[in-house]
Amino acid sequence: MRRLGMAFLVLGLTVGGVTRSTAQTGGSVVIYGGKLLTITHGEISKGSILIVNGKIKEIGEKVDAPPGAEVILAEGMVVMPGIVDTHSHIGVYSWPVVDAKSEGYEMTDPVQAGVRAMDSVNLEDPAIQRALAGGVTTIQILPGSGNVIGGEAVTVKLRPGSTMDGMIFAGAPRGLKMALGENPKRVYGGRNKLPSTRMGIIYVMRNAFQQAKDYRAKWDAWEKKAPSERGAPPERDLKLETLSDVLAGKVRVHVHCYREDEMEALFRLADEFGFKIASLQHGLEAYKIADEIARRNVGVATFAHWWGYKWEAWDGIPHNAAILADHGVRVAIHSDSPDLIQRLYEEAAIAMRYGLERDDALKAITLNPAWMLGLDDRIGSLDVGKDADIAIFSKDPFDIYTRVEKTLVDGKVVYDRSKKPSPVATGGGR
Repeated sequence: MRRLGMAFLVLGLTVGGVTRSTAQTGGSVVIYGGKLLTITHGEISKGSILIVNGKIKEIGEKVDAPPGAEVILAEGMVVMPGIVDTHSHIGVYSWPVVDAKSEGYEMTDPVQAGVRAMDSVNLEDPAIQRALAGGVTTIQILPGSGNVIGGEAVTVKLRPGSTMDGMIFAGAPRGLKMALGENPKRVYGGRNKLPSTRMGIIYVMRNAFQQAKDYRAKWDAWEKKAPSERGAPPERDLKLETLSDVLAGKVRVHVHCYREDEMEALFRLADEFGFKIASLQHGLEAYKIADEIARRNVGVATFAHWWGYKWEAWDGIPHNAAILADHGVRVAIHSDSPDLIQRLYEEAAIAMRYGLERDDALKAITLNPAWMLGLDDRIGSLDVGKDADIAIFSKDPFDIYTRVEKTLVDGKVVYDRSKKPSPVATGGGR
């Protein structure tokens, strides 16, 4: 792909409806002549995108570019929204994955709702550049799954060279990581502590949410009093504050799980306390209760074909994503790996091999994960008004020979294969 500099922009020259000029307007970019996979309104065989100040201003077969717009030629290439990963530990488990860089667990108590992944993120993690080379633009960084309630996630845009504040996706809803199954059982059961069973895990969750409910009631009672009658406020508890925000609908809940029975137990708990589950993460047995998941409008972020790597994953099948989508569930393909995140488009293609329709496969790495994060109004499709987070491929993203040529975040090129070939993978982890 050739990126035209200002020396090539000639006043008054129009190609395919794109006007180029040496005048400076600032913040304008045109991606010209590529095949556009919009996700929401079909494909445009040879189209262009006008980006102004980081937003998609215009999209179609022809666009009217302001004078001085930077032009990216995409003829013969495929342009689609940047890939979104709902389940990443980049930055909290940095490459190479060694104990000194393991910052994703606070495994000193099964309920750690007060901790935040953002306070552990290593912005120099080499996996960030590798994710960009795979067309990934937005990720949710989660705490690990060793705790029943692991802490708050952080949603970031991959802006290399930024501070943490610069990486955070402004306006993204808060998210809380919770976990069921073998991981918390192993961690705390191995210490002869609660929980060591699935019923113990649900008890820990129920007890924590009951405490949060009581905590909120104390604060509500104090706030309802006249200022002259209030006295000292209740003691602040950061764990219970986060959980009370979950009950108030202010925090989205993402739950690590595998088995059908534990998902059903989770649903009973959510009904008891009246909170919404945004997504089931992994959910390898979700296909068994697809109708119920669809009825509840819960998303499932899963693997394309990982199964059997531990006994609770033994009933995982590669048809999981297809079955869920056929039942109306919003399904995403996630990574949970600094290695796999580089090839999420290939993972979606594998899910197609096992029955996932092409449109659903595209949504599984773009619009659906954006919806799970509460960001589908900002990212996940090529639509006017959305953030200009874009991946440009040499071929169709599901072609085994395709490569990401450019990745843009907010209209800025953050990866360019012609200038910096893909970093060599150094390994992966789960």
